[in-house]
Amino acid sequence: MSAAAFRDDLLQGRVALVSGGTSGIGAAIADALAACGAAVTVSGATAEEAEAAKAHPRFRGKGAVALDVRDPAAIEALVAKQSRLDILINAAGVIRRDAEHDPAVFAEVVDINLTGAMRLCTSARSLLAKSRGCIVNVTSMLAYFGGARVPGYSASKGGLGQLTKSLAIAYALDRIRVNAVAPGWIATRLTQALQDDNERSAAILARTPLGRWGVPEDIAGAVVFLCSPAADFITGAVIPVDGGYLAA
Repeated sequence: MSAAAFRDDLLQGRVALVSGGTSGIGAAIADALAACGAAVTVSGATAEEAEAAKAHPRFRGKGAVALDVRDPAAIEALVAKQSRLDILINAAGVIRRDAEHDPAVFAEVVDINLTGAMRLCTSARSLLAKSRGCIVNVTSMLAYFGGARVPGYSASKGGLGQLTKSLAIAYALDRIRVNAVAPGWIATRLTQALQDDNERSAAILARTPLGRWGVPEDIAGAVVFLCSPAADFITGAVIPVDGGYLAA
């Protein structure tokens, strides 16, 4: 586990909120933050997702809740319940392959992946300012190049990278750091079809200098670093965590 590289008390006393933290990359990030001492609340799109997360043997958070990031009132209500917030992770996201060429589906994907993150950042800003906290957004390598089947996902992730840089500047006077990680090809449920396609998987691995699929814990380690005192002078950065895929 990536958190093994850090002290158990690295984030002791910190309070974190991880949207999209009930599964996949978000869940690994939440687990790593908790392993380093943070009190972590995760959110999922539905109550069923939240309950399943709490029932998982690996769950270390203090709570799991349902949150529709398209609902400003729900976001305000969740943030209002927090007496303190040091870390906000925006990992909530959807992908609708092929269907995103429909403008209505495109708009829905952007609303969740990009505008949802903006809603959370805006709502959490005052709490994060009090703690001089940080935000880490989970974007994608598709922020750097296009995806023929996923124009909405690609656009939203590219926008999230630019939002990260813009908020880093805007929030600097509040001493809130804003960074992002850009995962490469990570073995999760969302990429299972590609993993199972021998030809497509081989092509991905052939371009990846480190020669393997990433795992969610690879992303979590980078996020823990960005949330730690070691990154106190880093803001506005978008860090690829992709085994060298973008460099190849």
